[in-house]
Amino acid sequence: MIYIGLTGWGDHDSLYPNKASSRDKLHHYSAHFPIVELDASFYAIQPLQNMEKWANETPNSFQFIVKAYQGMTRHLRGKVPFNNIEEMFNDFRESLKPLIERKKLAMVLFQFPPWFDCKKEHVDYLRYCRERMQEIPCALEFRHQSWFIDHYRHKTIQFMIQEGWIHSICDEPQAGEGSIPTILNTTNEQKTLVRFHGRNVHGWNKPNSSNWREIRYLYRYNDVELEQWIKNLHQLKKNSENIYVLFNNNSGGDAADNAKQLISMLEIQYNGLSSKQLDLF
Repeated sequence: MIYIGLTGWGDHDSLYPNKASSRDKLHHYSAHFPIVELDASFYAIQPLQNMEKWANETPNSFQFIVKAYQGMTRHLRGKVPFNNIEEMFNDFRESLKPLIERKKLAMVLFQFPPWFDCKKEHVDYLRYCRERMQEIPCALEFRHQSWFIDHYRHKTIQFMIQEGWIHSICDEPQAGEGSIPTILNTTNEQKTLVRFHGRNVHGWNKPNSSNWREIRYLYRYNDVELEQWIKNLHQLKKNSENIYVLFNNNSGGDAADNAKQLISMLEIQYNGLSSKQLDLF
C-alpha cells in the first residue's frame, strides 16, 4: 500500500473549514490523509496525555511517523535537559506507548543534521540509537552527502539493512554536501519512507537569511515530476510492502495540494478516514 500525507497538520490552511480551531485541525486533517509526520516530538519529548489525545482524535487505521527528539539526533547544542542519554531515550520510548498500544505508530524518524557526516564515530552512534529503540521501527534520513558518495553508497545501504533501519528516501535540491541524492533502495521488506522537500535549490542553503526557513521549502511539484515519482514508487513497491510518502514543501502552502494530486494520479481511495465536516458559513 502507498500511504500519502504531510509533515505536520497545523499549517495547511486549505484543509480546514473557516475558523477551525487549532485543537480541531488534526481531526480535519485525518479526513484527508491516512498518515502524518508528528514533529512536535522533535522539539520536546511529548507527555503521554498529548500522545493519547492525538491517538483519540484520529481514526483506527491512522498512522503517525514520529520525529525523534532533537537531542537524540544531535541537533541540540549545549546541555541536553536529561540526567544522561539513557534517560533521554527511555523517556522518548515511554512517550510512544499510547500510539504503540493503539497500533498507530508507523515508525520513528531519525533525521540527522547536515554536519552528521559519514565517519566511524557517527556509525557507532547509529548502532547505539538502534539498540536503544529496541523493537520500535525506525527510519533513518541523512542530510550529509558523504553517506552516499560512490565509495560509501553500497556500504550505507547494507549497514541500514543489517542494523534494521528503514530507509528515508528524499527528493530535495542538489545543493552541495548538505543535501543528498535520491537513492531508490529499500532496506526493509515491510516499510519504506519517502519525503518530498521540494527542489528550491536557491533557498536550500541560506542559513544567514532572516527568512531562510520560510523559503527553504518553497516549491510546487508539477505533473511531470510527480509522474516520474509514480514510476519510482512502483519500483520501491517491488521490494517493500508499504510505502509512506510525506510532502514537506509547504513554505508556499503547496504540500497539501501536491499530496492530493499524487493520490489522484495514483487513483488511490483510502478507507477509514475521518468524516468531513461541512462548513456552511
